[in-house]
Amino acid sequence: MTQKVFGLAGRSGSGKTTLLEALLPIFIAKGLRVNVIKHSHHDITLEPPGKDSARFRAAGAQEVMVSSPYRFAIVHELREQPQPSLAEQLSRLAPADLTLIEGFKHDAMARLEVFRPELGQTPLFAQADFDCLAVASDVAKPDAAPAALHWLPLNAPAVIADFILLHAR
Repeated sequence: MTQKVFGLAGRSGSGKTTLLEALLPIFIAKGLRVNVIKHSHHDITLEPPGKDSARFRAAGAQEVMVSSPYRFAIVHELREQPQPSLAEQLSRLAPADLTLIEGFKHDAMARLEVFRPELGQTPLFAQADFDCLAVASDVAKPDAAPAALHWLPLNAPAVIADFILLHAR
């Protein structure tokens, strides 16, 4: 199966996760299998210290799988190894029709920026080292935005979903 990938980026607090939560049911209703990869700059605590799987990792296990009748998770400790590339992470996922990527704003992919001017931060699309096809925002497109940049209504997830399906690669 050829996996299509599309990214969402934006400043902290802009609504990336909220938009992803709104998009997922739309894609699922269309019969698509969807994966999500979220990048974090923080240390991730997936279980409380003292739980068996945390104890195994603390004792030196490279990977620990926790499995139940409802889900499973694999926690891989990097132990000072570099973070795997996005391509390596994509290869570890189960097959899907679409994988949505939150973050990884410097990796090459089709993406949109979630932009809320009330955060008081400059938009990513204005930066020379950031590439995106569209912006999803709750304000009108500013005159200074590039003419070729698509401007989507943030509060219309069905419109954004259609755009993603058209442009995912």
